[in-house]
Amino acid sequence: MKHLPLITIAIIVLTACQNGSQTNTSVTCPTSNADSVFTFVKSQTQFGARVPNSQAHNECVQYIANTLSRYGAEVTLQTADLTAHDGKTLHSTNIIGSYNKASKNRIFIAAHYDSRPWSDEETLKENAAKPVIGANDGASGCGVMLELARILQSDTTNVGIDLIFFDSEDYGVSNAENSFCLGSQYWAKEAKISGYTSRFGILLDMVGDPDAKFYKEQVSTYFAKDIVDMVWSKASKAGYSNLFINEDGGAITDDHYYVNLMAGIPCIDIIDYVPGRGFPDTWHTNNDVIENISPATLQAVTDVLLRVIYNK
Repeated sequence: MKHLPLITIAIIVLTACQNGSQTNTSVTCPTSNADSVFTFVKSQTQFGARVPNSQAHNECVQYIANTLSRYGAEVTLQTADLTAHDGKTLHSTNIIGSYNKASKNRIFIAAHYDSRPWSDEETLKENAAKPVIGANDGASGCGVMLELARILQSDTTNVGIDLIFFDSEDYGVSNAENSFCLGSQYWAKEAKISGYTSRFGILLDMVGDPDAKFYKEQVSTYFAKDIVDMVWSKASKAGYSNLFINEDGGAITDDHYYVNLMAGIPCIDIIDYVPGRGFPDTWHTNNDVIENISPATLQAVTDVLLRVIYNK
């Protein structure tokens, strides 16, 4: 799913929009609900592995689109037939939920919702052939975004927000160039053609592990160091410096790489990667299930993003 190393995440719960002893009085920052965001993650996993072209995948598309619509988003389904590394056609759908669409002052939050078709980090061959449920690697970031949608419905902001659910991210193999992140590659090409603009984007990947750590991923700092520093500063001022580590991590080929390269929009990656450890133990295994997801980690990440949205 990725080629190079990267970030670490933290697990604390933001409770207000205070920076140390100072409070932003111009904008009220809402807070998230740990049980709510966890339920959004669990609901995705209950469909099964969301491998492109599967029934579980199709059901998850409808679930995400319907949930966004219920929470007041303007929903766009961007469909495309994308060719995988093995020549297979993946019937793919990027899902976009937009708030305050008339605003030219926009930012976007993104994650992939599809599941990996095989568990290539398993040691037993019979287990390696099974698809990954993807509770952390996929569903966690999408759960955070659905929680943002729930909050955005009732807490307005003058910033335009796009929530982008990328498809066909995890179908790649390491020896086939550009075989990962097919949905974001397609979105980035279309964004360039259509003239879509955004001040910046934030990608979420594997943001639900109980022991998550988020280091500053190096592709992110190369393309958008000011955005990385801003997000990590907000997390630190909120007391989350043990989650969002103020140190360089690895460099990861993830959806944000193609957004930066192909769409020219500054985009960073919040991803659980610890130098010397790598990705979480559940990564690309049969253990990437809801039982290994922490509501506290999910809530912490959500509330950091709320500080970005409502204090920016």
